[in-house]
Amino acid sequence: MVSMKPKITWKTIILPAIGILAFLIYLYIFQVDILEIVATIQSIDLFLYFLAAVFVLIDTFLYALSWRFLLNFLSVKLSILKSYLYVWYGIFMDIIIPAESISGEVSRTYLVAREQSESSGKVVASLVTHRLMGMGINVASLLLGICMLLMERQVNSLIFNATLFLAFIITFFLVLIVLLCVKEKWTLKIINAIIGLVERVSRGRWQLTKLREDAVKAAKMFHGSMKEFGHAPKTLFTSLLFSIFSWFFHLGITYLVFVALKFPVQWSVILVTCSIVIAVKSVPLGVPFEVGLPEITMTTLYTFLGIPLGISATATILDRILNLWLKFFIGFAAQQWLELKAITASANMTETEKA
Repeated sequence: MVSMKPKITWKTIILPAIGILAFLIYLYIFQVDILEIVATIQSIDLFLYFLAAVFVLIDTFLYALSWRFLLNFLSVKLSILKSYLYVWYGIFMDIIIPAESISGEVSRTYLVAREQSESSGKVVASLVTHRLMGMGINVASLLLGICMLLMERQVNSLIFNATLFLAFIITFFLVLIVLLCVKEKWTLKIINAIIGLVERVSRGRWQLTKLREDAVKAAKMFHGSMKEFGHAPKTLFTSLLFSIFSWFFHLGITYLVFVALKFPVQWSVILVTCSIVIAVKSVPLGVPFEVGLPEITMTTLYTFLGIPLGISATATILDRILNLWLKFFIGFAAQQWLELKAITASANMTETEKA
């Protein structure tokens, strides 16, 4: 049985260290008092911060339920616990593999296909639909947030332009993905083109006939599943509703961080900042642990939106402890547990066959 257990390479350690160093240099350049940040963190309301950590668990649970509704509709039966663990596994893979926008989905496809080998096309359909919902929520959050800011105050032109630009880019790719989901012939042409290119590059050494057949079969199953979703508005609405609830709890994490710092902020600031950061993180930049860029982006956005730099940096650090490091360790535990169970099941199967 193939394992998706990631290999620890020099990039896994060096690049996160560079990211952390970049954030520290950013704080130094803008003369942020590190000792003041430490003192502020020591004085936070621990109960509210603990509640924010609980929100992380609820956010992920609702996200997993949203995905599970789509899977179950396609007759891919997955328990609530497994769907929750698989999502945590995907989060872990997202963090450490430099392809944040797809590695989580790939790992979840692998996990379900490992136990239900004939369902890969259906799993991909559920994940693509789930991703489309997330993109739609992100665009709506960006536009709603910037509208709220415009009603409350004069908005920095950089923030305004960045928000509209990201909303446009996400919408463009959302429409493109929808077209690929609808046009089965386009998907088949892309599959044939990619496999044909690999065969030409290998100069005939690699015969990928079986791979082509499997890919075409999965693509047809995928498009069949997408057509089924098209006739299931109740299922889509239920899944979307849970995704929206999940997003509210995600926003609540950041809000509780500020309240724990005794510095409540307007929801418009949280909505715009979280939406922009999610959009930036969804681009595969090749940086494991997504360290550095999100911290700098969050701190800068908060500052542009009127929050003192020291509070911005402190809130960012506390937020990232929950939304990065807590998720990393929970995801790591889920990944280890699932792989251990898979190895044990494989060993038991081998012993049974020998007997």
